Amino acid sequence: MAKRICTVIIIVSLYFLPGCQNPNSGTSRMLPHRTMPSIGTSRALILTPAGEIDIVEDVAASRQAYREGLEMLVRYYTKTGNNHKLDWAKRELHDLNVMPQYNYIVPVVASKDFRATAMIPDADLLYEDARLQKEGAEPLGATVFVDKNAYRMALRKFEDVIVKYPTSDKIDDSAYMSGEISEYFKDYSIALDYYQRAYTWDPDTPHPARFKAARILDKYMHRNAEALELYKKAVETEGRYDKYRELKTAAEERINALQKTGESQP
Repeated sequence: MAKRICTVIIIVSLYFLPGCQNPNSGTSRMLPHRTMPSIGTSRALILTPAGEIDIVEDVAASRQAYREGLEMLVRYYTKTGNNHKLDWAKRELHDLNVMPQYNYIVPVVASKDFRATAMIPDADLLYEDARLQKEGAEPLGATVFVDKNAYRMALRKFEDVIVKYPTSDKIDDSAYMSGEISEYFKDYSIALDYYQRAYTWDPDTPHPARFKAARILDKYMHRNAEALELYKKAVETEGRYDKYRELKTAAEERINALQKTGESQP
């Protein structure tokens, strides 16, 4: 049996949304419709027990076999002219294609020691393909009207970059985009992991990963002490750029609020 692992998820939600009790909705991990696992992943790079990976791979293979069996029935009943059974097989195949199916392996790379340093043409091409697909899924340039299926497919490609080219200078970009997509789907702890990887792999990443990670710690995880320190770090680093002026202002307001909260506690 071929061992494969697929990936998925999708991007940025509004930065100031109310708090959420559940850190992950799971919707970013739903498989894009009519796609099957495509990433052959080194197990050393995956934060998942080997036994779980084996089970997930078996499930993926079973899904594929089930789909192929239904497709064979459709062809057979089309050829033999059995329209009643053809209708059943088509209906079942349609239901299989639209029912929620999840990718249970989240390829947040295990090593925090990676550095985004190498220029790798294949990684650049894959990243650009993912970026364009992400942009194409946002017809108005925002996350109000989003093609969620295309978002998930873009996520698979961003995660592909990380898994296949872990030394590429595009891994921090891909991690940040994966974080945005995960946050859009309200998978907050997954998004947090990706944002943290982005600024760990490239401390000078051009993306506001620290701001986004601090926001999740603050509003969704309620880990105030960690959020406070990361807000301060974000202001010192990413806050130097004019394009993040609004994020800096918001972070400074939250720093003041969190500090006052800390002072008022016994």
